[in-house]
Amino acid sequence: MLLSLSVLRFSKISFSCSCRKLFTGFVSGVTAAKMDHKPLPSGRPLGTMSNDLRLLRSDPSLELSEYRDQQFGGNNDEQEKLPKESFTLYVGNLSFYTTEEQIYELFSRCGDVKNMFMGLDKIKKMACGFCFVEYHNRFEAENAMWCLNGTRLDDRIIHTDWDLGFRQGRQYGRPRRGGQVRDEFHEDFNAGRGGFREACDRREIH
Repeated sequence: MLLSLSVLRFSKISFSCSCRKLFTGFVSGVTAAKMDHKPLPSGRPLGTMSNDLRLLRSDPSLELSEYRDQQFGGNNDEQEKLPKESFTLYVGNLSFYTTEEQIYELFSRCGDVKNMFMGLDKIKKMACGFCFVEYHNRFEAENAMWCLNGTRLDDRIIHTDWDLGFRQGRQYGRPRRGGQVRDEFHEDFNAGRGGFREACDRREIH
């Protein structure tokens, strides 16, 4: 099934991910890849998953991440609980050149986007390849997690993860160069993620 994003710019729609067999579209450089995830094991509607954590953990695209925010001020129980109730997704592996409008267009296909916060290099205050997308409810967030994890956007495979909930300051990258840790040491040239980085800078030139 082909869905054109050209008529969905800044629209607020609900997108049922039960029809996620083939999910492809183009707009302003946005490309959504084919989706090939298997149906939910129980066959239940996606919105019932919040009350069934066993089902949540049974599907790779919706399982709770092992990642722990080192700057989170709460205890371990809170850090375990919040992602299970969150309406917010972390979106990673974005191109540095992907715009806020492109992300909004894509994630609006799964629900009504409440807020979006672009990740910024804390030194240059420029986009550095991640963002946070907040929905109005868990059902819409689960739709996006189910449909968009592994989607191709600006020729990059993006990944989504459950987030604890956006707090001011989390939009800034944390490595000493200001961006993301993953970009500090990659050795290959990556035009979408800032070219060469530190590992190559340290090499001796003969």
